[in-house]
Amino acid sequence: MSVFAAALDRIFTHASMATPALWISATTSEERPIRVIRRAPDRITDFGAGRFVSDTTVVDVRVADLPTPRSGDVIVIGADSHVIQGEPLRDRERLIWTLDLRPA
Repeated sequence: MSVFAAALDRIFTHASMATPALWISATTSEERPIRVIRRAPDRITDFGAGRFVSDTTVVDVRVADLPTPRSGDVIVIGADSHVIQGEPLRDRERLIWTLDLRPA
């Protein structure tokens, strides 16, 4: 294990950095507990002459916790359910998935 991977493991197990969540497969209904780092950046979308600011929910998940997320899978964080939209993206080191979510 690289030093970088060990540091990420510590970040994802730290109670102040990551949150427990539940992943539910859209195809098999398999469930798996995971830990996520939740982000909510604003996105600006141009449409004609207008610009729209929209709220988003993005989470980072360790590949070791969730090897194959797919669009349509459900992530439950606390009492909130979210659906993965778009394609999951991995970081350069192939250790972290970035998942774009929408409310379920």
